[in-house]
Amino acid sequence: MQNIILKLLRNLPPELAHVLTLKSLQFNFRNKKIFDDPILYQHLFGLDFSNPLGLAAGFDKNVEVVNSLLNLGFGFIEAGTVTPKPQYGNEKPRVFRLVEDSAVINHLGFNNKGSEYAKQKLRTMNLNALSKGIVGINIAINKDTTNYLDDYNYCLEKLGPLAHYVTINISSPNTPGLRDLQNRGQIESLVQTLKGKKNSTPTLESTPIFFKIAPDMNEEQIRDIALMSLANNVDGLVISNTTTDRPKSLKSSFKNEVGGLSGTPLFLKSTLILKKIYSLTNGQIPLIGVGGISNGFECYEKIKAGASLVQLYTAIIYKGPQIISKIKLDLTNSLKTDGYKNVKEAIGKEV
Repeated sequence: MQNIILKLLRNLPPELAHVLTLKSLQFNFRNKKIFDDPILYQHLFGLDFSNPLGLAAGFDKNVEVVNSLLNLGFGFIEAGTVTPKPQYGNEKPRVFRLVEDSAVINHLGFNNKGSEYAKQKLRTMNLNALSKGIVGINIAINKDTTNYLDDYNYCLEKLGPLAHYVTINISSPNTPGLRDLQNRGQIESLVQTLKGKKNSTPTLESTPIFFKIAPDMNEEQIRDIALMSLANNVDGLVISNTTTDRPKSLKSSFKNEVGGLSGTPLFLKSTLILKKIYSLTNGQIPLIGVGGISNGFECYEKIKAGASLVQLYTAIIYKGPQIISKIKLDLTNSLKTDGYKNVKEAIGKEV
């Protein structure tokens, strides 16, 4: 039945298919018990992750189907990206399936219903009432903002106390100028400003703040971010966002569309950056590995490259939700085959 639904959705325009998927998940909430193998459990950032597999930001932009997504078996969900004010995003069409490449290009531009809507959804959800799973919120700036620090501070203060963690998105290629915030000086100023906000806000005291970076950085930029993260005790880094690169191997007729490329073609590039950051930080900063994961082997590769946690998104579009339990099973078997008693022991083993 799931395969039939997937085929039907794939025949629809990508954004329409996504809207219908969200609608179906809104009516699909049931508190399903999922038992993960203890080998996958980790205690990180003061939080209990029953397994390291999460859903990346972009799927549930407005915090509308978190419970249903957790019921699919994810260890954690990252909702968003949320901006202070609602915004439409870029003009349509702005999402393209590269079916031959198991990839997607999106030029969405942070379309979302705004922080007030997300705040009400998070309040209604109530973290304390969740029976399982970790919920993060991904935040960014409005396209027309005049002060990016104000935008990030505003969303952090408004939404941070209602989530388990906050991810600062400074790496989407679809908002002009956003990636400049990764440059030396600007990123350090942002990190210090947000740490100041956290330290002066009692309700944020235990909320980890992560920074999501791009895969399209040169060696100097990678080193700068690693050293800055160490110097400022950054809680964690999410590696990585989508890429503006277009590998020569792409076959789809949509390969030259404007936007960020995700899916299978991103796996190698994002994993190499993950390895470099892990090495440069001596494994002292927890990393979340994202980009191109579509099976248990690739999930395991991210972990051995330095990821404490991993996220996927594009693979769900092509393989459906059954991929979640398959990845966890394959990861569990790989860990046991290699003689590990817990997933933590495998982190960074190939660096």
